Amino acid sequence: MSSSKLRILVERHATAACWTVLCVLLCYAHAAMADAARTIPTGTWGGDHVILEVTESGAELEFDCAHGHIDEPLRVDVHGRFDVNGTFTPEHPGPVRRDESALQSKTRYVGRVAGETMALTVVRDEKELGSFSLVHGTRPRLKKCR
Repeated sequence: MSSSKLRILVERHATAACWTVLCVLLCYAHAAMADAARTIPTGTWGGDHVILEVTESGAELEFDCAHGHIDEPLRVDVHGRFDVNGTFTPEHPGPVRRDESALQSKTRYVGRVAGETMALTVVRDEKELGSFSLVHGTRPRLKKCR
């Protein structure tokens, strides 16, 4: 094989390798952007009787007479819907006794995000405990039952 043919062959393989690397990088960047776009924005979401503090790893909820916890990232599908598992712990007025155990229960938090608004439903044992409308960046006052 002549040196000019060898040079052309090497250039073609180098060009093909560059295109392959570029395609892989573009696919990775697209996947990373799509994943970020499906994550509920972190920060405070608030509405009547509820505050939701979203972090990258989950969320904390505070209600008038209860609190909750979500131990997984809040991600939405292509329609903005989410359905995550968490816990819900009712509270009561008055002091908490030393021997009192919390009535924490497994709960599902189901909802939909559209822009800066969220519809949230709390479901325990297939029974709806309540539905809430929240707005990102809003921190309402709660009427704690303490």
